[in-house]
Amino acid sequence: MQKYYTRACNFYYGRKSVEKVLNKTALPISNSNLLSFDSIEIITRKKIKKIHIKKINLLNPSLKKKIKKDLKEITKKKKFKGLNFSDIPILMGVLNLTPDSFSDGGKYNKKNKGFNHAKYLITKGCKILDVGGESTRPGSEEIDKKKEWNRISSTLKKLMNLKKIISLDTRKSWIMKKGIDYKVNLINDVSGLSYDSNTLNILKKTKIPFVIHHMKGNPKNMQNNPKYKNIILDIYDYFEKKIEKIKLNGIKHENIILDPGIGFGKNLKHNITLLRNISIFHSLGFPIMLGISRKRFIKDLSKNNDSKERLGGTISSSLYAMMQGVQILRVHDVNEINQSIKVFKALKFI
Repeated sequence: MQKYYTRACNFYYGRKSVEKVLNKTALPISNSNLLSFDSIEIITRKKIKKIHIKKINLLNPSLKKKIKKDLKEITKKKKFKGLNFSDIPILMGVLNLTPDSFSDGGKYNKKNKGFNHAKYLITKGCKILDVGGESTRPGSEEIDKKKEWNRISSTLKKLMNLKKIISLDTRKSWIMKKGIDYKVNLINDVSGLSYDSNTLNILKKTKIPFVIHHMKGNPKNMQNNPKYKNIILDIYDYFEKKIEKIKLNGIKHENIILDPGIGFGKNLKHNITLLRNISIFHSLGFPIMLGISRKRFIKDLSKNNDSKERLGGTISSSLYAMMQGVQILRVHDVNEINQSIKVFKALKFI
């Protein structure tokens, strides 16, 4: 049986979006009139058909039922413990307490540097702090769990006093358990909850919110010629199966975030295709997160205009993602990304 997928497209933002939603000529993303769409792509593994939302009722009954179900997921208000999606994107600030992360390894892993940087990120507008003690850059080796915990434990304990949403970036259930004892609010496991067989047990027992991340392979080998039949639909199916497995394992809550994993087992073409079509994941009904900050694809596209911080490329891709309704952006340069978003939004309402 042929499987159909629905991708919202032809977006409007700001004043124009509000007008179109009120006039019922566009539908809102996640129940927010600030971002809307008036067309969809109906996708199979063989073809793509683009239609205006007013023509959905002309589809055959079974397809129309499927599309309307997807539209309900796309337009519904997203609820997540501790987060308000009425004003997106939400910024997740990166706090790498490692000596070897790809862009800022060794900058914040000594004395109070990590804690001080965390406070800086918060003052500049990040709503979530993502704390990690193991580099997962391409080619990296895994480290012992005790070494990973020693890198983050003292800073993590101090962060609890800030009473902000703290995300723990780890693949290991032992680290997760200790972090949960420290009252972290979110688990961000780049392995898609697959690295450690005990992870699902921890998530079920504690009922803690978590990110489902996509990665092909592992950090050491993920960039060794990754291949897909159709990267968009392959990752969509991956998320569907993961969500089904999670629910079968007794995890009933809806506090789940989806991250398609830019740069994790993807080449340049894969990353660009994902970014261009990221709105397809809205029909799964969960918030979308993107980690695009300082990534290799920016260098590949900008070529001789590349820089160490890759700030320009991060800003442009962040605004592009925002225009497709991505709810959470994981970034290093919180102040600069926040500034670009504020200016963009202001201009769209003048």
